[in-house]
This record gives sequence, structure tokens and C-alpha cells, in this order.
Amino acid sequence: MKMIRPIVNISKVIDNYDAVIVGFGGVLSDASGIKQEAVSALINIKKQGKKIILCSNTGQRVSLLCDFLVANKVPLKLFDAIITAGEILHYKLKKRVGEFADLGSRYYKLGSQEDMGVFSQLDYEQVEDISHADFIYMESPSAADDYIEKYMPELEHAASLGLPFICAGNDTSGYKDGQISLAQGALAEQYAVLGGRIITVGKPDPVVMAYCMEVLPPETAKNKILVIGDNLATDIKGANLVGFDSVLLSKGIHVNFLGEGYISDVAKTRELSTNLDAYPDYVISNLRW
Repeated sequence: MKMIRPIVNISKVIDNYDAVIVGFGGVLSDASGIKQEAVSALINIKKQGKKIILCSNTGQRVSLLCDFLVANKVPLKLFDAIITAGEILHYKLKKRVGEFADLGSRYYKLGSQEDMGVFSQLDYEQVEDISHADFIYMESPSAADDYIEKYMPELEHAASLGLPFICAGNDTSGYKDGQISLAQGALAEQYAVLGGRIITVGKPDPVVMAYCMEVLPPETAKNKILVIGDNLATDIKGANLVGFDSVLLSKGIHVNFLGEGYISDVAKTRELSTNLDAYPDYVISNLRW
């Protein structure tokens, strides 16, 4: 097991890196909105000449995420690239290759009916009856207090029909309506238990980190790339799989276990890391300079 070092300020370690891959939910935003302290930290990181890539498991297309950032006065010039699970999924659905080749064109949408643009200008049709669908799809829950059992009739029906479940992002928890809530990845896991076929797009898939690498200068060494995220199973596991260093934010999605302390609890972080088999190099309560 690697050593997990607690830090209070990202400035203490940033000199060791040339590039940062930063998450969105839990890092730049949370249940209450944009974290201004985190934005200030990124501004200072940029002043140090570092590359910054925003990489999120959101089901939103990049254009919608950019609109949100602009509306909340987050400078887009901070980022050398913005990558989302929704944008990657849109591309895969458009190309219809590999595991997307035999999907069909009719989908039944679980959870929120908000349009995040994944199917925009593509030859797919949303249907209201699962029995008429070729696959089921989910971006986010319909409400913050959603629970898995609420979706079980739909999941069981879809599984009985042998429908694939397309999932934008692998997160099992996220932020909805001002609180930490169920996320689409939890339903995908349950669908797999039912024997259903799942197709997920997003971290920790090494392909996502490969997209990030494409943005960086080819001479950038792996040990000069730092991943900053709040989710052990996606952000930190993704970094582990490709050999990048990482920082876990303890006051993110795992806050109920890791606590609200200004100085992160290393013992609890190590315990949770062991349970999830995902190990950060550093733990910090929030992203701050």
C-alpha cells in the first residue's frame, strides 16, 4: 500500500507536476454551487505555467458544462481542455462502432428527463415504453432522494428483455438538488447483478485518461501529471490504473465517512482506500492554494 500524505494546500506539492487533471463535481462544485476557493487555486496553478484539464463524469455535453461555468464566472481560459463522459458517449453513439454497433436506435430513459445533449442531432428515438426500446439509458436520478428500489421494476423489466444499459459516468453517488444522492453507476451495478449487460463511459476507464494525455505535450511524463478528485472509485482509481499521482478531496462525495475536518483523517482515508482498492498519494479537505 502506498503512503497517503495529508496536505492543507495544493501549493505544497504542485511544483512537482507539469499538468493537472481536475474533476468537476465535488472539486469545483458541490451541493451549494461553485467552490470559489477551488477556482482561486486553479488560477494560481495556471499562473505557475501548469496545464489544466477538466475531466468530469457528468452526462452533460461539453458545451452545456461550459455554459454553466461561464454563468458562474469560472474563466474557461483556465482549462487547456474540457472532457466529459457525456461528450465521449455522444461520439461513441454517433460512430456506432464496437459495443455500440448493435444497439439499435430506440432508448428508454431512466431518471431525470433533462436533456443533456447526448443524443442531440443523432439518429436515436426516445420511447415511453421499455418493451419498445432497444436499450435503456441514464444520466442522473430524477430527485435527490431517489433510491435503487424505486427503479427495480424498470430494471427487472429491461433485464428480462435482454436490453443493454448505457450509463453516462460510473459514479455511484453524486450531487443533486443540494445534497449527496444516488447516481447512475449504482443502478448500473444493480443491473449487472440482475444479469443485465451494462455499457459505461467515464472514469476510471483508462481510455478517458488517454484522452487527457492527447491534450498534453508529448514529452509530458506520467510522473508529472496529478489527478485531483473527490471519488476514490473513479478519480483515484482512474489515476492508479494509468500510473498518475493523485489527490483525494475528503470533503467531497466521501465526506460522511471521512468527516468535515480541515485537516483530513489519514487513517479513515486509508481504510476507505483499502475497501475500494484505490489509493491517493495525498489527501486534502478541499482544493485550496
